[in-house]
Amino acid sequence: MSTNTPVAPLRWGILSTGHIAGVFARGVAASASGRVVAVGSRSPEPAQKFAAAHGIARAHGSYEALLADPEVEAVYIATPHPQHAEWVVRAAEAGKHILCEKPLGLNHAEAMVMVQAAREHGVVLMEAFMYRCHPQTAKLVELIRDGAIGRVGLVQATFSFNCGYSPDSRLWANALGGGGILDVGCYTVSMARLIAGAAAGQPFLNPVSVSGAGVLHPESGADAYAAGTLKFPNDIVAQVSCGVGLNQDNVVRVYGSAGWLLVPSPWVVNRDGGVSKIILHRAGAPAPEEIAVEADPLYALEADAFAAAVRAGLRDVPRMSSDDTLGNLAALDQWRAAVGLVYEAEKPAAFTHTIKRRPLAVRADAPIPRAAVPGVRLPVARLVMGCDNQPTMPHGAAMWDDYFERGGNAFDTAWLYFGGRQERLLGHWMRNRGLRDQVVVIGKGGHPPACTPEGITRQLHESLERLQTDRVDIYLMHRDNPDVPVGELVDALNEHVRAGRIGIFGGSNWTIARVAAANRYAKRKGLQGFGALSNNFSLARMVDPVWGGCVAASDPDSRKWLKKHRLPHFAWSSQARGFFTERAGRDKPGDAELTRCWYSDDNFERRDRAVALAAKKGVSPIAIAAAYVLAQPFPSFALIGPRTIAETVSSLECLRVELTPREVAWLNLERERP
Repeated sequence: MSTNTPVAPLRWGILSTGHIAGVFARGVAASASGRVVAVGSRSPEPAQKFAAAHGIARAHGSYEALLADPEVEAVYIATPHPQHAEWVVRAAEAGKHILCEKPLGLNHAEAMVMVQAAREHGVVLMEAFMYRCHPQTAKLVELIRDGAIGRVGLVQATFSFNCGYSPDSRLWANALGGGGILDVGCYTVSMARLIAGAAAGQPFLNPVSVSGAGVLHPESGADAYAAGTLKFPNDIVAQVSCGVGLNQDNVVRVYGSAGWLLVPSPWVVNRDGGVSKIILHRAGAPAPEEIAVEADPLYALEADAFAAAVRAGLRDVPRMSSDDTLGNLAALDQWRAAVGLVYEAEKPAAFTHTIKRRPLAVRADAPIPRAAVPGVRLPVARLVMGCDNQPTMPHGAAMWDDYFERGGNAFDTAWLYFGGRQERLLGHWMRNRGLRDQVVVIGKGGHPPACTPEGITRQLHESLERLQTDRVDIYLMHRDNPDVPVGELVDALNEHVRAGRIGIFGGSNWTIARVAAANRYAKRKGLQGFGALSNNFSLARMVDPVWGGCVAASDPDSRKWLKKHRLPHFAWSSQARGFFTERAGRDKPGDAELTRCWYSDDNFERRDRAVALAAKKGVSPIAIAAAYVLAQPFPSFALIGPRTIAETVSSLECLRVELTPREVAWLNLERERP
């Protein structure tokens, strides 16, 4: 007698009632693992009609009602592209597992928000690339990994059709993310990354470069057809092409050193089940070999793969993981950029909405603490968001919205960054969100050769215009200029204080001696002196400056001075640029900058101690390194530079760590084990 417990079918709800929703409903009906128990639409009539057509028990007249249905375990989201983010996030918050139509979002930024929501709420999220769940795709991967065509060098993948232009069609609508790249080009990039990964023995591989060209429709601006070239770190090159306004040969070809593979039907593989084939051309063979693959209906396979992951307690579907999706959308962003396709809703002035499509507010469980800084009207977040690597409005908004929700309110930028683009994007974000009075802006200017009273004044005015504000809360001279008497700089900055253009001021990469001289001059003249300093400060000693003119304050004398004078310090490279991660090690000299700037015997001893203390406290070594910065006996703030929301979340781990003064001293080699 069997002891196996039958697995209950996964109970699906379908959100939206368009064509693809019906295709999926029929797929679930043919699956071995699930059944559709409910459908939701924006009004009762379409939901009722869909339910009757597919034998579904309950029809909900709103998406909210579908997500509130306790019988629904998983939802299939089939709305147009721009609505995915809102409903994926809401579904995750409702505790529903989520299969969302491709592309998961309009861009990588939207995908970050959705993936993080799924992770925080413990639900499975999969982008609905049904071809990834078909045995034909698994066989293709197997052939490549087994070396059937030798070393892979070139992939060609095409998905294109000509539907004829219609201004009413979602395929051409700018407002709906129309065009070939997002609708079908996503398949070709996904396949190229899958094959490159298979050749490297990995689930997928992200390209190191993406280039391309395309034709945009003159009315809608969506891409009618486009081609792209992807270069991978294992020297595989992929040529991908797509279109909604051009018929092409929709096949995949993979060329290797010992032959090549042809997949005649790579995407919609026998929707109703049956036999498909892969053609293997071995070098020197008299004839190609046909490899037959028999399978169940395509969308039933997708539903079964998803249900298997859910029932196994996984947090990802192996056939199409969240990290895979993030990599795919990052590549699609680059392809669209090469083509010149930016959707109107992505442009800075139009980006008035949050990706979650709800008002921005600090979460009740926001973890980022704040501390008072004399002269600054708001308490300042102890972890300050560095605004120097968010190159587009969607990316910046996703990062900054998330940081603000987690309690962060301090943004560090500079006149120099990206030629002013970062200040412009941050300015649009603050204006679009109506948040200027709720955030602290740390601006920097006066980078040599402009570290003069005249240069600082000119750059400050430019920064204020870019930021769309009349003031900067904390203004830092980005470098010092020892050729200018310090009193002239203090005089100029006090003029801007009196004019209300800046709150407090200070320096970044200034020596303690020059700061002290500036404050002596200010005191003597009855003026405002330095209210902040922003130098390198980390558990690891900066062996060699990261850039010319960089100054650190990690040495004992600087720390002693900061403690005595209680000058707030904003530490850049507070985690030594990855020295406390797996990227670094005595046997890992591969990163030239890391090696040059941080590798030394004393730093490796500090790293060893951070690793040991991290194991004791149950956190990562980099969390110990960040906690060290925050545990100083003077007002200490850490600048963080996350490039993804996941990196922001990992940065917050340090907030769970409390270091004693004895532990701080031990980490810095100043005493024996506490």
